[in-house]
Amino acid sequence: MLIALIVIAAVIVAAAATFALVSIPRRRGPRPVERARPSASVPTRPAPGQPVEQASAATGAEAPARPALDVPDPTAGRLVRLRGRLARSQSTVGRGLLAVLSRDHLDDDAWDEIEETLLTADMGVAATTELVAALRQRVAVLGVRDPEQLRALLRDELLAQVGTSTDRSLRTAPHDGAPAVVLVVGVNGTGKTTTCGKLARVLVADGRSVLLGAADTFRAAAADQLQTWGERVGAYTVRGPEGGDPASVAFDAVKEGKEMGSDVVLIDTAGRLHTKTGLMDELGKVKRVVEKHAPLDEILLVLDATTGQNGLVQARVFAEVVDITGIVLTKLDGTAKGGIVVAVQRELGVPVKLVGLGEGADDLAPFEPEAFVDALIGE
Repeated sequence: MLIALIVIAAVIVAAAATFALVSIPRRRGPRPVERARPSASVPTRPAPGQPVEQASAATGAEAPARPALDVPDPTAGRLVRLRGRLARSQSTVGRGLLAVLSRDHLDDDAWDEIEETLLTADMGVAATTELVAALRQRVAVLGVRDPEQLRALLRDELLAQVGTSTDRSLRTAPHDGAPAVVLVVGVNGTGKTTTCGKLARVLVADGRSVLLGAADTFRAAAADQLQTWGERVGAYTVRGPEGGDPASVAFDAVKEGKEMGSDVVLIDTAGRLHTKTGLMDELGKVKRVVEKHAPLDEILLVLDATTGQNGLVQARVFAEVVDITGIVLTKLDGTAKGGIVVAVQRELGVPVKLVGLGEGADDLAPFEPEAFVDALIGE
């Protein structure tokens, strides 16, 4: 009997101990620090094809108010539509040439005058010499004096100098499951960041999804400016701290572009002075770092068309640091001299692919030789 009582008591004590262990809360480790939610001004990075509002809702962040997106003008025939603006500033060259060619007698002084007109238009010595020699020969052989025939001869020779068979397309199609990568370089003051924004519009108008990389970390507000351009057309912008490493921003932009499934990653670099070796070396570093992650499909050099021969000096130095694949000529309206198209192509051996004809958002156009020459010599 005594043994039975002892066993019962032991069972009761064990049950009470078990109940106490279960009912007492376990001790927890230190609570992790809660991460700050993204600011309303910096939207959460969306997944491929996911609107920013959905990405923000997924993390609990309040979605920022998004302005209505712009619908850029289609790029097909854009230069033709802008021909009138170009012609107003350029046709003086054509009128001057045609006026001399229409004279009853073309002596050496007349041909010298034609040569001077072409040089003043920044066509360059070599191209001018070739064009004048070809014109002299054709006029002498054909005995042409009719204004329309002379205009046709001049148009043919100018087109030969500009080049009609050159591939001027932008390589912006994604490949091997990765986005095309476009690096934009140039000197301060050429309108490089603005050109990046306008180029994003060109690409969106052609049906590409674009991610922008704000690798110009040295100029105050450059990243803000680029992001504003991107927001207008729905392009996401990767940026870093002001004064940060540009190569790191460029690398992150390519990485983000791959993760988001973007068609094109467009990287804006600092408008470094071509006379400062250290800064040019930095540009070379950006190129090398990006190429570790993905090949560069395009390296576009932005030049101010009004700078003339100084622009050619810039072009030579940049070409030594990075492999330029195309030229973007800005400010080709107003006081610009259209012959720079010929000169810079001969200097670098690469084509002019885009031209900027004004301050409007859609004033960047794919370069079309026929439309350009027609505007240059006038109707």
